Amino acid sequence: MQKQSNEMNTEHQVRNQLRKKLRVKRVKRLITTFVVLGLIIFSLFLYTFYNKNGRMPWAEVKAPVSAIKEVEAKVYENTFTSTIDLSGYVEPNDIQKVILRATGTVTDVFVEEGDVVKKGDVLIAIDDTSQKYEVANLEAELERAKLVGSDREVELTELRLQSAQNRLDYTKAYANFDGVVAEVNVSQGDYFDAGASAMTIIDRSALKATVEIDEIDMQYVQLGQTATLYFDSYPSSPVEAEVTYIPMLGRYTNQGIGVMDVELTISDPPSQIAPGFTFEGSIASEGETTLVLLPQSAVTSSRGASYVTKKLEDGSTTTVPVTVKYLGEGISQLLSGDLKVGDTLIIKKTDTSASALVTMTGPGGGMGGGPMR
Repeated sequence: MQKQSNEMNTEHQVRNQLRKKLRVKRVKRLITTFVVLGLIIFSLFLYTFYNKNGRMPWAEVKAPVSAIKEVEAKVYENTFTSTIDLSGYVEPNDIQKVILRATGTVTDVFVEEGDVVKKGDVLIAIDDTSQKYEVANLEAELERAKLVGSDREVELTELRLQSAQNRLDYTKAYANFDGVVAEVNVSQGDYFDAGASAMTIIDRSALKATVEIDEIDMQYVQLGQTATLYFDSYPSSPVEAEVTYIPMLGRYTNQGIGVMDVELTISDPPSQIAPGFTFEGSIASEGETTLVLLPQSAVTSSRGASYVTKKLEDGSTTTVPVTVKYLGEGISQLLSGDLKVGDTLIIKKTDTSASALVTMTGPGGGMGGGPMR
């Protein structure tokens, strides 16, 4: 019995030892897994940091190496003609929206689309029966008033008759100028209300265009000046237009620029150019302008004053006060200053190296001490 009990105790101890060894193995596996995951995460961090900053987190960054370089430039002159670019579309010289001023049924339409009309031609007529009756009635009333009525009664009747004659005239629509019927929106038998547009008449003897010109360029624009326009519909040659109207007031655009809406007129347009067609073109200022120019980078400004560094014949330099006007694209116009065409200017430029040197300063210097490239 005692022997059996000892064997059971021994077996229990062996099982406990096996369980303990299994727990130890599990713990070691977990620790190993965490260590590997930590190394992977740390490596990803280092990789991302290096790609973004070009160095390791523990690296000391040295300032980029820079140097001042001197570059020479010449004062020069240029002769040019000021050209203002234009774009837009053309419109008829005149346009009439034919409006019916009386309400009624359309009895006659005297023209069709494409017909040529003269000023004063009757275009449309509506039923005028009631208007004619009113005129005839007032004419008879005026005759009676002249026979038996007072002077005041005659005067009032004449005014009523004039008003009735106007209403009779309103039953017809007339052409306001010589032109062409461009559109007809009415047919005989239609019922129209006063104020409705029945047709459109245009004057194509000339074409107009309104172009937007920047406030800076307006100094080069004047009445009578010639503009050269190019139409896709008329590629054989450019078309000349004349500046016929410059407004007294400019306007302010959403881009913060002052502009003028200048009117151009094409006096005898080719038949291939119709109202609504687009164009591109330019206005060239009369005469040529010669400017003395220098690089804007040669100009240094301080406390409201500008100056340049001029190289003398003996190789020495001197500072010259100047007044300049920046023209764009790195070029300035010389307005005043002791400079002439051909003088040499010194431009100082800072040259910065493309990459910084990084010194590794890991713990104990174990990561090395040389530069990383």
